[in-house]
Order: sequence, then C-alpha cells, then structure tokens
Amino acid sequence: MDATTVEATYKTREVEGFADVYFYRKIGFWLAQRFAEQNIRPATVTLIGGAFGILAGHLYFYRFLAVNLLGIALHVVANALDNADGQLARLTNQQSRSGRVLDSVVDHVVWFGVYLHLALRHVASGGSAWIWLLALAAAMSHGAQAAVADYCRSAYLYFVKGRSKTNFDSAVSLQKDYREMPWRGRFLEKVLLIIYARATRQQEKLVPDLARLHERMERDFPDEIPDWLQLRYRTTARPIMKSCGWLMTNARMFLLFFLFVIAEPTWFFWIELTLFNALLGYVIFQQREVSESMLELIELPPPA
Repeated sequence: MDATTVEATYKTREVEGFADVYFYRKIGFWLAQRFAEQNIRPATVTLIGGAFGILAGHLYFYRFLAVNLLGIALHVVANALDNADGQLARLTNQQSRSGRVLDSVVDHVVWFGVYLHLALRHVASGGSAWIWLLALAAAMSHGAQAAVADYCRSAYLYFVKGRSKTNFDSAVSLQKDYREMPWRGRFLEKVLLIIYARATRQQEKLVPDLARLHERMERDFPDEIPDWLQLRYRTTARPIMKSCGWLMTNARMFLLFFLFVIAEPTWFFWIELTLFNALLGYVIFQQREVSESMLELIELPPPA
C-alpha cells in the first residue's frame, strides 16, 4: 500500500473505532505529514500530546461548564496527537518498542491527571473524602481494562497480519532483552523496557489463555503463522475488537462530555466500577473462548 495514503497508517480496520477512522486518523495523518516535513520525531509528538492531555485534566477541576468543555477540546487535541505519533512512526518507518511504551506511559499519566482532578473537584466543593478510595478503585479498574483491551488488540494484529508485520511480545522475551541490554548509553530505553515487561506480565495474568495461545504459536510456528490460522482467528476474534473499542479512550471521552453537561462528573468513577468492569469481564470471557478454540484447532491436522 502507498505509504502516502491515510489507510497505510491504519493498524487494521477491525481495531479502529468509528471516531478513529472518520475523525482522528484523518486529522492525525494530516498532522503526521506536517511533522514529517519538519523532521519532528514521534516521541516529541507523544510528549506534546501528553502536555495537552494533562492540561485538559486540570481544567476538569473547575465547576464551570465552559472551562470543562475547553478541557474536553484539549483532550480531543491530545487524542489527535496520540494518533499522529503512531501514524508518523509508520509513515516514516520509525516504529520502535520504546516509542510504544512511551505512548502508553504518557496515556496513563494523562488519565491519572483526570482522576486526580475529578476527585479534587469533589472534595473542594465540600464532598466526602471517601471519594479518594472511589477514585483509586476506578483508576485501578481503568488500568486493568486498558491493559486487557490493548493486549487483545495486539494479539489480533499479531494473528491477522502475521509475525513479520507486527509485534506481540511476551514477558519472558522482554525480561531476557532487559537482562542483555546494558545501562550505559541506553538508560532511558532500559527503564522503558522494564516498565513494558512488567505491564506485559500483568496482561498475561489477566488473560492467561491468550498468553498460553501466544506461547504455543511461537513454539509450533517459529517462522510465520499459517494463513488458515490467521483467517480463523480473524473470523472468530473480530467481535472481541468491537467490545474492546468500548474500553478505549473514545468511549470515555463521550461519557465525560455527557457527565459535565449534567454536572455529575464523579459518576464517572461509579460507571468505571460497574459498567466498564462488567464489559471487561465480558471481553476476558470472549477472549478465553477464542483462545481455547484456537488451541483445539492447532491440535488437529492442518487443512489440505
């Protein structure tokens, strides 16, 4: 595919949400082209996007709808830049493991700011200090939801695009790379690598059947995943991508917008703990069913 088209910067259509395909990817691609012309690196775009996101979270503290909506607008800018950094990396062939980890770290920092300022807003308006426990529980739930959604999406790309076109690391391989990497001259890269390894370990614990399937695929098909297995995974796992989409940033942005309009932003914590956690359980169930069926399929003789 022509690298100068927006479609060339998609991961794959199944993992792209409606807002991504028809809004963020188009804006992100335009931005990526401008950044490429100026020789701006993807990591720089990631950090700029993070700054917008942190400022957006701060504006959620104030009890003025206009200020909150300005925060939403800045959060949209942050999301556009978050799309642009990945598109820029693919457009200029600068994809790197460190870049992916930095992107994830920045995203977590942005959402930490959101939870912090929503809780501060509640306390500053005379609300109970118990909100801190609620916010902490919601933030931890958010972390688990994002981890599972990202892991399932990465697995989907690994299976449907093939090992040669995507990366799907295991915690074991990442730990090995960490031990072999020197500190001298690669300090930041090594720090990001251990963060990535620990996050991957947590993902494997949350979705153990998928981790087991990944290990089996690496062992049985060291060169490339057969086409018939790729097709089977695409067919059976596609519904999981729709469920994962609801656990991503876009759904939370629409929810925050609505809650600010009705002046009940702390409901966001309760919705995280109830609706989003229920969806998390459903995604884990779906993925377990698909992983088990794929493991059974591998045991059978390959089709002629």
